[in-house]
Amino acid sequence: MSDHYYSEQPHSTSDPKTWKYELKGHVFTFTSDHGVFSKNEVDFGSRTLIDAFQVSEEPGEILDLGCGYGPIGLSLAKSHLDRSFILSDINQRAVELARLNAHNNQVHNVEVIQSNRLEAFKEKKFSSILINPPIRAGKPLIFQMYEDSYRALVPKGQLWVVIQKKQGAPSTKDKLEELFGEVELVTKDKGYFIFCAEKTE
Repeated sequence: MSDHYYSEQPHSTSDPKTWKYELKGHVFTFTSDHGVFSKNEVDFGSRTLIDAFQVSEEPGEILDLGCGYGPIGLSLAKSHLDRSFILSDINQRAVELARLNAHNNQVHNVEVIQSNRLEAFKEKKFSSILINPPIRAGKPLIFQMYEDSYRALVPKGQLWVVIQKKQGAPSTKDKLEELFGEVELVTKDKGYFIFCAEKTE
């Protein structure tokens, strides 16, 4: 298997890089590495999703699915101290970095768990799930993430997705409409679309 950021065990040589970045009014110190999505900066798609996200009024934990080194989940957890967040990724190196970044930035209302999609959360229900999908993993896997997320949401829970138009935004919208019925285009910026779909059942 080639070494992608959705690999369970990246084989690329570790070469961590640390930088500071401001999100939601807080300055974070992030460390990322080879074999993890976006080593050198907080990517534009994640930043757009962070800025657009609104916490569901439904009680329950919030899941950052495919969290990478953690910028989405950590920045939102730091801004919503009354809510509990779970950060999850299949990539062991990403999980270790997300834990390190949670510690270094003193974000305490998070738990970081290694999981292939939602396999570790079969007994859990979430009020919100956020996904910046691993495009290179392919459409079947990404659509499976959407399907798993639909099942893992509480009634009136919300799935938030960021995706570029050229990387499949139209087909993502179609898939989410198939699952949820209605899908809101919350915002779009520089070709990135933010979709929010609410579970009606």
